[in-house]
Amino acid sequence: MLRYLISRVATAFAMVLLATLVIFLIANTVPGDPALAQLGDLAASNPEFVKAFRAKWGLDLPIWHRYLIFLEGLAHGDFGISIASQRPVLDDIRDFAPATIELATISFILSILIGIPLGILAAVRRDSWIDHVARFVSLIGVSAPTFWLAFIMLALFYGMMEIAPGPGRVDPIAFLPPRVTGLLLIDCVLAKDWETLNDALAHLVLPATVLAAATLGLITRTTRAAMLESLSQDYVRVARAKGLVEPHIVLGHALPNALIPVVTLGGLAYANLLTGAVMTETVFSWPGLGRYTFRSAVSVDFPAIMAITFIVAAVYIAINFLVDLSYAVLDPRAVKR
Repeated sequence: MLRYLISRVATAFAMVLLATLVIFLIANTVPGDPALAQLGDLAASNPEFVKAFRAKWGLDLPIWHRYLIFLEGLAHGDFGISIASQRPVLDDIRDFAPATIELATISFILSILIGIPLGILAAVRRDSWIDHVARFVSLIGVSAPTFWLAFIMLALFYGMMEIAPGPGRVDPIAFLPPRVTGLLLIDCVLAKDWETLNDALAHLVLPATVLAAATLGLITRTTRAAMLESLSQDYVRVARAKGLVEPHIVLGHALPNALIPVVTLGGLAYANLLTGAVMTETVFSWPGLGRYTFRSAVSVDFPAIMAITFIVAAVYIAINFLVDLSYAVLDPRAVKR
């Protein structure tokens, strides 16, 4: 077990180091001039202004020197200063990240609570009406573009039926509780502000449903396929021959083995929800990392772009690391390979 853990830690560290190099090269070689984007046409036409801007942000240094500065900053938890906001990038991320974490976590919980039971039922009742429903839900979730589904949900439930609140995290006139964690639902509970909590939950329904749709489809399909394979194994036939009841066979024998691919997909899906909510947050005016990423890209704010990209890579690497560790629990044979 210790050898398995050390090898996974070493692999994760090597991937993080490689990710820093790739991120830096991409952020510093993509088309677009930060000086032109930030100074405007009039100021950018003045060579003195451009020279001062480049000197201030280190754009006049050799690329290898800038990379070493980037690594040194990461080692101290310093992502630099945002060109657009003139604030430390880490402070910006602290302001925007909780909204994304809250939205992604609720979406992931919805996907798991619906997707796994639906996949199990579809496998147990193969070719029945519930199997057809599960496959239809999976097909819609995987096929529907996120931005299209977001517009449709917003237009239908907010614009036409008027049963859902508008975009945003809360109503504009709502009084927010004191910021403790940044997670609005938790802060409302800590402040015992039940009115704002109900408002925040109502605003979460549409974006969380849209964001969960694709993940729900993938989890349902993967659970169904894994359960069908497990139910066809010899140990399930032996369990039936012993006279065990069907729920015990399904949940006690087939499900634990079917969970391995689901755990793998679930970990990657949660990472994707955390880092890929740009379109959903833009459509629903959700003040999260997705909107911050879009704004940083438009303004060629390379310190913010590098910081966000590094966080995305780190999230994927960390979740992959946790998934690898979960293999040791679900399948001890993985440790001995």
